[in-house]
Amino acid sequence: MPNHTKITAYIALGSNLGVREANLRRALAMLVETPLVEVRKISSFHDNPAVGGPESSPNFVNAVVEVETTLSAHALMKRLLDIEQQMGRVRREKWEPRIIDLDLLLYGDSIISGDSLIVPHPLMHERQFVLQPLVEIAPNVVHPTLQVTAQRLLSTLPGGKKATGKT
Repeated sequence: MPNHTKITAYIALGSNLGVREANLRRALAMLVETPLVEVRKISSFHDNPAVGGPESSPNFVNAVVEVETTLSAHALMKRLLDIEQQMGRVRREKWEPRIIDLDLLLYGDSIISGDSLIVPHPLMHERQFVLQPLVEIAPNVVHPTLQVTAQRLLSTLPGGKKATGKT
């Protein structure tokens, strides 16, 4: 259900199956077509090794998009899951290779902790593959629970200076 205030939200995109860049472009196109969601900024695409999955997992291509929306956080997350499903994502096991992965990183300065949604994303501050593209488009966005900018979070990670490694 839409609210009346426009909220800036950040969404992480990743793909490590099929034509990865094309998968990200397709997901972005579906997001652009979403009513009450305006895509404002898109990071470049970054090639990264898979984290947390089987050793043989192919590399991911990752990006982050900034949107402005009047959808609630839950409605936006539902739309992200719908896009994943429409693109053929099947969830069998955690961190398995996937055609598309869409994660709601930040929803304004909201802190949400429920069974179906946790915002800010609980692992975003530990993941260079999320922070690099986020810093590229929003270096000064503040993590609402840690009260630190994305740029600062990235700088605390090993090798996490500036957004580099673009594809």
